[in-house]
Amino acid sequence: MVGGPKFMKADSHPKNYRYVIFRDSASGQQFLTRSCAHTNLSAKWEDGEEYPLYLMGISAFTHPFYTGQQKFVDTAGRVDKFQQRAARTQEMQAALADKNSKKKKKV
Repeated sequence: MVGGPKFMKADSHPKNYRYVIFRDSASGQQFLTRSCAHTNLSAKWEDGEEYPLYLMGISAFTHPFYTGQQKFVDTAGRVDKFQQRAARTQEMQAALADKNSKKKKKV
């Protein structure tokens, strides 16, 4: 890596490793960092320089986990519903098996 710190290995990054602007398309917020992301877009950054632009559908700026808008799922209710369905299925199978065994005894 040209101009990098002395402790880094030479040629440890790909050839297209450069500064890229990442923009959250939902909020419009953006940040500049180094990346190998492929893009044909470009935009000007706050320093007046033009950099490749990568549009993201969601980022930490708009993700529900990071914004505090996360919805908690009632997993306990789901487990209870599953167990109730499984119990009903077992009861039906047992009743069907009992009915079939009575038919065999008659024949």
